[in-house]
Amino acid sequence: MENKYAHIPQEKFAFAQKDAVLHDTKFDTKARSYFADALIRFKKNKSSVVAAYIILFLVIFAIVAPIVTPYKITDKDNVYTNFPPYNPTVAEMGIGILDGSVTYTSVNETKIAALKAIGIETGMSPYIKTVGTTETKSIYRGQERVTLSYKVKVNRYFEQGVRNLVVSTDEFQKMQQWQNETGIQLLYPVIDIAKVYPGVETNELRLIAKNSNIWYQCADTKNTPAYDANGNFIPAYATGTASTDPAYAYNSLRIKGDDGSYSYCTAKSGSAEVRVCYYNYYQYLKGMEPNYLFGTDEYGRDLFGAIGTGARFSLVFAVLVSAINLTIGAIYGSIQGYYGGMVDMILDRISDILSGVPFTVVAVLFQLHLAKKVGIVPAFLFAFVMTGWISMAALTRKQFYRFKSQEYVLAAKTLGASDKRLMFKHIFPNSLGTIITSCVLVIPGVISSETSLTYLGIINLSTFAGTSIGELMSLGQTAMTGSPHAMLFPSLFVSLLLISFNLFGNGLRDAFNPSTRGVED
Repeated sequence: MENKYAHIPQEKFAFAQKDAVLHDTKFDTKARSYFADALIRFKKNKSSVVAAYIILFLVIFAIVAPIVTPYKITDKDNVYTNFPPYNPTVAEMGIGILDGSVTYTSVNETKIAALKAIGIETGMSPYIKTVGTTETKSIYRGQERVTLSYKVKVNRYFEQGVRNLVVSTDEFQKMQQWQNETGIQLLYPVIDIAKVYPGVETNELRLIAKNSNIWYQCADTKNTPAYDANGNFIPAYATGTASTDPAYAYNSLRIKGDDGSYSYCTAKSGSAEVRVCYYNYYQYLKGMEPNYLFGTDEYGRDLFGAIGTGARFSLVFAVLVSAINLTIGAIYGSIQGYYGGMVDMILDRISDILSGVPFTVVAVLFQLHLAKKVGIVPAFLFAFVMTGWISMAALTRKQFYRFKSQEYVLAAKTLGASDKRLMFKHIFPNSLGTIITSCVLVIPGVISSETSLTYLGIINLSTFAGTSIGELMSLGQTAMTGSPHAMLFPSLFVSLLLISFNLFGNGLRDAFNPSTRGVED
């Protein structure tokens, strides 16, 4: 050592703390707890952080959606079923979203004329535009014929046009009063079918199916329009009064071109048959225009609020199941791991027997028998808890075997700490990170199982929760070809939720891994 520093002059050396009294000094930075250290590591996992934000967004959606939507889960409409997303304000912008549009293929000119006729009568044209044209050639009696068909974009809400309704005379008068107050044309003149098909005999008219939107004269029974000299539709409205009874009197708004002779109802033994514009009739019933951000389902319910309602139940149910499984599994596994020996073996055999029971069988049996006594949700909850705690107990048992022989546990035991204190004061807190992480990973499993059971129709939660994501997916699956939105939005919600929970849980698992504590990238 002396030879090592021999070349350095003696005057270069000086005492580092000459005449100084040394004491312990405080750390320049604050001590970092285990959870704070885990949080730092978690933040470095970008995918888990994004997943956490997505989960937060979905939870907020589940809470807020049923509140902000103007519809209740019990609000249904038997006409607007499986209709696409629609918002009247956005639709007026013409930007191609939320306009309630669908695209029909192989549409002929007669159908296009009928769509345009709805717009002429009601002022709300379902015809948006022609997307494409297809030319089909065929040979008929030795001559080539060319048939044109069109691909047309149509507003489904306006497509309903005018519908026939039978209402009481009091309701007929209320409709007139509503028209006068709002200035919105609800009632339209009834149709004289003899004028619609002027060349058809009376006996044959009875065989023709009535179409409430064919208000114009047709050249044939295929509803090909007949036009006047100016190329306009020829109205085929009935004229005169329905009855001398004042209850059938019409004293309200009239359509353009009505000189006061058109009849707006048909008297039917104490009731009135009327033609109403269904879009405006919806406003008459609901007090607002249709506004379905996610469209409607098979029952005509608002899909936006229905997904929120179903998701709210799924999330609460999954968290409740996870909490119960955590409680039971933690206590059961703590006893196994702490005492070991014969106690561990007996309890382990019990859990082995329970784990061999198929979950689906348990769920079905509880649905058939227990649900009648305690209700569907308690029975469903019991089915999940019956075997769900086993994996949590096994994890807790493993953690107790890991920590119970540590020096600090033996020291506490030497000082007279009770078994309860050793288990839940010294051992369990050190296992909490791993256990909580596993508990979080249980949540997507519960949601997936619940969704699968309701999707398959094994469990019906609609009577309690109003609906569920699985039920919405099941309804959407039957209408997926014509109404893809009915399946898209519920399945997208579930997919995001499950993927995000798995990424979030994996991030927690890595963050709480003791082997990485204090490691900086």
